[in-house]
Amino acid sequence: MSEETIQLELNDAGLAPGLPTPSDPRDQIQDVPYRPVEFRDDDLPAALDRCADWLRQAQQWLGEAVDVVAVHLDYDDRDGFPYYNLKILCNEEDLAGVPLALKERGEPNKS
Repeated sequence: MSEETIQLELNDAGLAPGLPTPSDPRDQIQDVPYRPVEFRDDDLPAALDRCADWLRQAQQWLGEAVDVVAVHLDYDDRDGFPYYNLKILCNEEDLAGVPLALKERGEPNKS
């Protein structure tokens, strides 16, 4: 059984260049492991809506569901900070575009 290397085009953050980014400047994709994608807002439904929108866009881009390992909700009650901090922990291979690279090579995704 031979092991082949897949060449991925990644930006400085280790993400695929075509991966949709969260739309609000308070939201971000954090570092590894499990690449937390963070949505911050004083309004929890608004943060959840943006999270759902981003997941839909990322799923459409990836061509399959993004592997979300966990969902974490925290709050920050300091003045001047968004109160809710919603994080979804995503499979870093999905955010790097590995499933897309496998499809381009004609290989099935085994994850």
